[in-house]
Amino acid sequence: MAELRRFTRVPLWLPWPLPTAWLVTGFGTAGDERTGGRAGVVALSGPSFSDGPADLLLIAEEPGTGLGAAFAGLEGPDPGAGFDQGPPHAKVDVFGRPTPLWCVDSAEDRAVYVGEALGNWLWAVAWPADAGCLVAIERLALSDLREYDPDVPFGATTPRIGEL
Repeated sequence: MAELRRFTRVPLWLPWPLPTAWLVTGFGTAGDERTGGRAGVVALSGPSFSDGPADLLLIAEEPGTGLGAAFAGLEGPDPGAGFDQGPPHAKVDVFGRPTPLWCVDSAEDRAVYVGEALGNWLWAVAWPADAGCLVAIERLALSDLREYDPDVPFGATTPRIGEL
């Protein structure tokens, strides 16, 4: 974790406190030694609203990187034109400030929300699709793991991070 914090140039978003019965189940980054981590992902797993397990990936990335869009199942590196038309579908708190997120069309098996925080894309990708209610209903308060080191509960690593 210490190396990931030094390497990553974008926030490593963690909802804190974690939603009830959710655990941190992985971390990842995209970048190289020359430019550093241009994208970072924090994976969480917990109960779905219907039945069984759910996964949530919180991704911060520099525009044009494409990690969030890849997990969302979108073509191209960004959410596309017009994603932010109309009122937001959800809000999260970033450093105590409400940050709007819009739902974007994606594969049927997941829910995808995207917005902007601190000049970077902020993606929330949830499986199954009904797990996206966590983002829409709960007002998640996000902390940057590069600056905050809570005693987080860890679970088994999710296979979602290795799917790309």
